[in-house]
Amino acid sequence: MGIGGCILVFAAGAVLAFGVDWHVKGVDIPVVGVILMIAGLLGLLTYGAVLRRRRLLVDRAPDAEIVEERHYRQDY
Repeated sequence: MGIGGCILVFAAGAVLAFGVDWHVKGVDIPVVGVILMIAGLLGLLTYGAVLRRRRLLVDRAPDAEIVEERHYRQDY
């Protein structure tokens, strides 16, 4: 799930938690909304951590020294 999906889940959870006045027997809609908000927030944090790690690796790559070795073996 990308950043857009995480924001969508968070927004849907906020709508369910704060903007809906429905009553479903056996389901607490505001609690479902809070759970969705937490899931969206965790997704955003995870995505941000992965993106940050990728950026750190890409930023380091130009300074890294690339060594290539080739070994030729001749068995006659």
